[in-house]
Amino acid sequence: MNKYYQGSCLCGEIKLEITGNLEQFFLCHCQHCQKDTGSAYAANLFSTTASLHILSGNDNIQTFKLTNSRHSKSFCSRCGSAMPHYQMDGKLLVVPAGCLDTPIDIMPNAHIFTDSKANWEHHLNNIPSLGGLPT
Repeated sequence: MNKYYQGSCLCGEIKLEITGNLEQFFLCHCQHCQKDTGSAYAANLFSTTASLHILSGNDNIQTFKLTNSRHSKSFCSRCGSAMPHYQMDGKLLVVPAGCLDTPIDIMPNAHIFTDSKANWEHHLNNIPSLGGLPT
């Protein structure tokens, strides 16, 4: 049975739907993903069978492809939110997990490129967790 997901960007200009199964979920710690997320890793879902339909804001989607690599990123040109895009000549749909508004039922398969982890990431389990802003 095919699944159905809805998503959007932070400013709400881009709205999308994905129909089909999200097959893989990886947390990538490579330096390219660190740079384009501004964080420790990128959380991306992957599918070779799902289809992406942009409901609104298609003109706001920009794609950056890093020269001499397989790395690319689509994003909202207004707010910068990461957006789904196709790679490998349209054979692979890459979906940033944070763009989905619909809950997902797949857990990450693995952390990848962990040899490139940011040095400050190694002991994150040892710091306090707060449910909101610090007081």
